[in-house]
Amino acid sequence: MSLDTAQLLLDLQNAASTSLQADVTTFQGFTQQQLQGIADQSKLVAEGILTGEITEATRDFFLQGLKDLTINFAKTLMGLATVSIEKVWNAMVKVVWAALSKVTGLALTPG
Repeated sequence: MSLDTAQLLLDLQNAASTSLQADVTTFQGFTQQQLQGIADQSKLVAEGILTGEITEATRDFFLQGLKDLTINFAKTLMGLATVSIEKVWNAMVKVVWAALSKVTGLALTPG
């Protein structure tokens, strides 16, 4: 028996897609919520500066807060992406090991 590379390719694509599908939905919800919060906070800061409620003495504090919100969002998104990539990799390795096990008769396990 030989390894069916066409089937392996389909199985790998399916494993990657299945793994990513759940994460994409999670990312979309998280991203929308966070970006809306950053936009709302930016509007409040802009209005506060225009009305004078945020003074020159406190402006840097509020602007730094916006910067921190944005940086934290980007870092969290990067962490979520890293976890997703690892999930995809794990799913694909399982497919390859299963295909190799089937063809060789060996009980291979990723790890």
